[in-house]
Amino acid sequence: MSSAETATAAPDARTERRAKRIAKHLTSFAQQHGGNADAVVEYVGSVATRIVVVGADGAWGDQVAPSYAVGRRAAELAGLTLHEDFEGELGLKVKTGEYEWKRMAGLQLGG
Repeated sequence: MSSAETATAAPDARTERRAKRIAKHLTSFAQQHGGNADAVVEYVGSVATRIVVVGADGAWGDQVAPSYAVGRRAAELAGLTLHEDFEGELGLKVKTGEYEWKRMAGLQLGG
């Protein structure tokens, strides 16, 4: 393999390793919340990506990945159903608890 091919392949191998580590967490979440899950991969900024995951039971969480490519690949490896945005049916699946309602109210009240 030439040095040009090695330089090109190295980022892909690194992305795959990072994605596999994150996929373990995503898979565990899905298993704990109904066996399958939906996800949206969103840019957080120039240095991170957020994977928002919604379990079959409506529980939700998120995981941060170092890039969009890593986040998307992790969601694919975990077998999550990917959505382009967090609207419509996906948003309706989310179940919020007392913590979220208090937190939202606190933000509205300056808390």
